[in-house]
Amino acid sequence: MLFMKNWFVKNLGDAMLADDAQERIRLRVSSACAGAQNPEGMVAFARHETQGHLYCELKIYFSPMLIAVAKEFHAEPCEKPSPDGLSLLVGSALEEGNADDGA
Repeated sequence: MLFMKNWFVKNLGDAMLADDAQERIRLRVSSACAGAQNPEGMVAFARHETQGHLYCELKIYFSPMLIAVAKEFHAEPCEKPSPDGLSLLVGSALEEGNADDGA
């Protein structure tokens, strides 16, 4: 639970218009992970969320190990995201499970 409030979120806005931004983030996070030799816990997730709008927003969640990358994209600090509806953007399937256990 040490990292509970050290996650970051970037709202890309309307999911229908977010493909380019999502791809830029995916490439940058992939590069950061590879440069760090893909440590467990260095992972990013995506989720489509609605906030009462007519459209859903695409949000990218950065794990605490991606703080530098999150800041490059002006992501905001947030609580650890609920695993409901998260999809893996970058990382391994093993790391995806860590979103559930407080890593």
